[in-house]
Amino acid sequence: MLTTGIVGLPNVGKSTLFNALTSSEVNVSNYPFTTIDSNVGVVGVPDQRLEDLSKVIKPKESTPYFIQFTDIAGLMRGASHGEGLGNQFLGNIRNVDAIVHVLRCFQKADVVHVLGDVDPARDVDVVETELLLADLELMDRLIEKRYRTWKTSPRQFASEEARFRSYREKLAAGTSLRTIELDDNAQKELKGLGLLTGKPVLYVANVSEDDSGEEDHPCVGRIRQSRLSFSPSVVVLSAQLESELLQLEPDERQEFIEELGLGRSGLDRLIEAAYRLLNLITFYTVANNKLRAWAIPEGTCAPEAAGKVHTDMERGFVRAQVTSCSELASHGSVQALHRLGAVRTEGRDYQVQDGDVIEFMFTPS
Repeated sequence: MLTTGIVGLPNVGKSTLFNALTSSEVNVSNYPFTTIDSNVGVVGVPDQRLEDLSKVIKPKESTPYFIQFTDIAGLMRGASHGEGLGNQFLGNIRNVDAIVHVLRCFQKADVVHVLGDVDPARDVDVVETELLLADLELMDRLIEKRYRTWKTSPRQFASEEARFRSYREKLAAGTSLRTIELDDNAQKELKGLGLLTGKPVLYVANVSEDDSGEEDHPCVGRIRQSRLSFSPSVVVLSAQLESELLQLEPDERQEFIEELGLGRSGLDRLIEAAYRLLNLITFYTVANNKLRAWAIPEGTCAPEAAGKVHTDMERGFVRAQVTSCSELASHGSVQALHRLGAVRTEGRDYQVQDGDVIEFMFTPS
């Protein structure tokens, strides 16, 4: 499950967005949603292919891939030094896979901005600076902790020392670690160390209700003018409008969304953007009359994909029987595809493709 933390300064609409996400009746009916506790929710990824397959093969259960959203305590200047709820904020955000940073792009006289005026570029810089400072402090502690080991066994730990000192050097220069070219092992190391600027980030421009359809909203340009060391991904939506849409019946809601020229709800666009942020693709399994969507990073080989379904499948992997969503939707069943010879047999080196429908053959342990 992809875990994301919704962050931002106070009074930017962060909790309004979280409440809209986790109260979505659309997600309840089409993409199951579960509340874990008061500020954590799980939402299914919108998936038209899953819906199309469900209509054709009519499984007993149809399960999407899920994203967990956590509404993290509002950040203040000085959070890296414990100001406000800084320690709680930083502790919670270290545990997520990706960050959704909500920026206020609306004017509302009765909702005071904690920094005085609405300036998304400044707000980006404030939060990014706090994350950089927190990471720099963490790296100083880690280097100090590891220093004796490095000196005792210099050859054994030379690579680790070089990486840690490189991370610190980048942070001291104001460079987010997410901008560094790293292999899979180094990326896992960053996540294990809890380094905040190594996490992918998606920016949400929270605009007024009247501006909800403006993908080229001036706020997007302002966000891109901030002092980021990378090109930001931005989704434009109105959290307030999304909340109000949920008060309508599903048919009325979709009709209103189309009248506004949005095509799809902002919530769907946000969920899909968060999914893409980690370069994920979707494959499907059909077993015991249950259809299910799974997510893996692009380039994942068949045995590792099998491990997402069950660890025994990865350990005892023999081969994969593969077809595609479009073929299955056209012919109605995997059995029909077998009769037509449309099911391929793939081995350990096969890289799973987006939209694959896979049956994993394995030797039970």
